[in-house]
Amino acid sequence: MAQTADIQLHTMTNGVRVISEKIPGVKSCSIGIWVGTGSRMEQEKEQGITHFIEHLLFKGTERRSARAIAESLDSVGGQLNAFTAKEMTCYYARVMEQHLPLAVDILTDMLFHSTFEKDFLDKERSVIKEEISMYEDSPDELIHDVFLTAAWPDNPLGTPILGTYESLDAIDRDMVLRYIQRQYVPARIVIACAGSLEHARLLDLLIPAFEPMPPIEQPELIPAPVALSGKNIHLQKDIGQLQLCLGTNGISAADERNYPLYILNNVLGGGLSSRMVQTIREERGLAYSTYSFNSVFSDAGIFAMCAGTSPKSAELVLSLIQQEMEAILKEGITKEELERAKEQVRGSLFMGLESVSNRMNRLGRNLLLLDQVISPEATMEKVDQVTLADIPVLAEYLFREPHVLATIGPQEELKIL
Repeated sequence: MAQTADIQLHTMTNGVRVISEKIPGVKSCSIGIWVGTGSRMEQEKEQGITHFIEHLLFKGTERRSARAIAESLDSVGGQLNAFTAKEMTCYYARVMEQHLPLAVDILTDMLFHSTFEKDFLDKERSVIKEEISMYEDSPDELIHDVFLTAAWPDNPLGTPILGTYESLDAIDRDMVLRYIQRQYVPARIVIACAGSLEHARLLDLLIPAFEPMPPIEQPELIPAPVALSGKNIHLQKDIGQLQLCLGTNGISAADERNYPLYILNNVLGGGLSSRMVQTIREERGLAYSTYSFNSVFSDAGIFAMCAGTSPKSAELVLSLIQQEMEAILKEGITKEELERAKEQVRGSLFMGLESVSNRMNRLGRNLLLLDQVISPEATMEKVDQVTLADIPVLAEYLFREPHVLATIGPQEELKIL
């Protein structure tokens, strides 16, 4: 990856990578420790352990109590948090420039010196069970897990990040330590930092903590399925709305077709002017929330269209979504839609760069998933090259069989028309 005056990359002898972007005119910086492990790396008996570990790293180290960790950056006006995804976990902080050494000290202390005491495990197990319960009480959120389970029923990509009540009960301290040893390996660690910083000073802070890590190889992924399952799944719940999610083939993170997919997604269900919103919400009043989204992984992807509607309108809403898919397949999109989508992508991309946290996220995700960082300008240049003819070709690939349909609601399951 070519370095610039603002973006610099250093690879330690064991494979840990440090990437930073100096941003003139700001007083804060955001730093994230990105680990290339997520729920799809878990073995069957480990479901939920990646997310469990993310929680546990905040519960106490040899030097700090959970309260001390919580208060550490609060006391200097900073922020400390983490998230777990299918293929990555990130521990991150945002602080004023003078407090970057403190942020690094806290993050590395959590990563390397957490004690994982049994009391912490038991308490946090209960916390995560409450998180699962909260999630299950939010059908508009739960539909995404039900959908992925339908799409990839026999693959770790389809398992919920939070795990289950039963899988959490089986996780003990030994399992946690074995998982960290197996998955938290140097070649799959990226430390990204953006904002007011000096790269050389950042390395001085990080190398003493990360360079001693032995260069262990991470186990290989279980490959993603070649195709979606083609299943329908319905979760019976006594709720006022029916949530539905219709999924189709997707593409992986490195696929060049992601650029026309930015356009297709935007036109179909990516904003207030999108076809789904205009047809389903504005013209017919059948839903408050309706949208499309694209999820990409290292070797797979999935595209989906979702809506929440009354049970009596569900068949019509599903039919309208499929009609919009068919229209793009047969007729493509208009020149006006193409140009509007490009401007929306441009605005979203460059306005997001006004946040040091978003810049850090971009660095970390790109380097971890793609082994490179694609500049915003290069991204937009690729988007600008998308033509009207590209969209039906992409739609032919995305919308071909099999489709997957997931629903949550009080009635019998819908059928794909």
